[in-house]
Amino acid sequence: MRILIVGCGRVGSALAKLLAADGHDVIVVDENPNAFKRLGQKFKGHVVIGTGIDYDVLKNAGAATADGFVAVTDGDNRNIMAALIAQRMFKIKRIVARIYDPPRGQMYRELGIDTICPTTVGAKLVRDRLMEVPWNGLQPFDFGKLTAVSAKVGTEAAGHRVREIQKPGRIRIGAIRRAPGKVSIASEDDVLESGDEIHAIVSPDAISDFAKFFGEGACAEVPA
Repeated sequence: MRILIVGCGRVGSALAKLLAADGHDVIVVDENPNAFKRLGQKFKGHVVIGTGIDYDVLKNAGAATADGFVAVTDGDNRNIMAALIAQRMFKIKRIVARIYDPPRGQMYRELGIDTICPTTVGAKLVRDRLMEVPWNGLQPFDFGKLTAVSAKVGTEAAGHRVREIQKPGRIRIGAIRRAPGKVSIASEDDVLESGDEIHAIVSPDAISDFAKFFGEGACAEVPA
C-alpha cells in the first residue's frame, strides 16, 4: 500500500518506520526539515517538506495515488483540514486523523473521517489498570458503541452454554480458545470450560452483565 503521513513527530515517525518495515510505500510530509531526523538513516520511504493542508504539497507527495492517509500533527485543526483535503479532493479511502478533543473527534467521524483520540484511549487504559478489570484487549468501535473484549473463563462462567451469556444486540461471543492453537467460532450450544479464553463484542450498557460471568477468577490477562 502507498501510505501518506502528515506529521513527523514521535507518532508519525514511529508509524512511518513500522509501515516501511512492513514493506509499504511510505511518504512523510512535514514543514520542519529537522523533523525527518526522527526517521533515521535506514528509513526506506520518502519525505516531502511542506504543510499537510496545502493541496499542491499533498499532490506532489503522491496523494492522488495514495491508498491510505494519516494526519498526526500536533494540531487538531490541521489534522482535520488535512484529512478533509485527502477525503474530498483526492478521494483517499482510508483516512485516520489524531484528535485530542473527544467531542470534535466524534463530530468529524460522522463526516467519514476515522479519528483516534489519545485523550480517551489513555484515560480508558489508566482506568482499566487502576480498577484491575478482569479482561483485556478492550478496543472501542464507533466511539464506544461497541467494545471488543477478551476474557478468561473462571468458576462463574464455567459450565454455562454460550447462549446463556449472550444477549441479543448487547453481548455476542465470537470465538473460543480452549488450548494453544485450538480456536473455534463460538456456537450457542458450546459449553464453556474453566481456562477457556473467549472473545466477545459487548455494548457499553452490558459491561456489568458481562462482568457477572467473568469478574470472578478471571483476573489473569489474556493476550489479544
